[in-house]
Amino acid sequence: MLRHFFKSLEPLTNKLTRTISGVGSSGNGAGAAVSPFERNCETKEQQLSAALKKTLPGITYISVEDISGGCGAMFEISVEAKEFIGLSTVKQHRLVTDSLKKEIAEMHGIRIHTSPSKTK
Repeated sequence: MLRHFFKSLEPLTNKLTRTISGVGSSGNGAGAAVSPFERNCETKEQQLSAALKKTLPGITYISVEDISGGCGAMFEISVEAKEFIGLSTVKQHRLVTDSLKKEIAEMHGIRIHTSPSKTK
């Protein structure tokens, strides 16, 4: 009976272990890394958007949508940015994929739509 109880807790234990070991925090002071709890509270869409905004500060429009039914395996990303002005579509997509290299390695697939920002 006790063995069945511990067996039922195994998925929870594995999940907690992955959560805690997923981020290597280097301290608890100001400027420290984001805690595992805070990182897990952020959706994958928010993480992808933040990564793009960090590397492409001229973004005027961004849309990140999980098109895999919520499992986080495939995303559709639409970006309009000033950095794309004068670049071919291939180079625009390369900027996006280079910005999300680490995140893309964990995905099954990605759809990218890019366009340069409209200049006034």
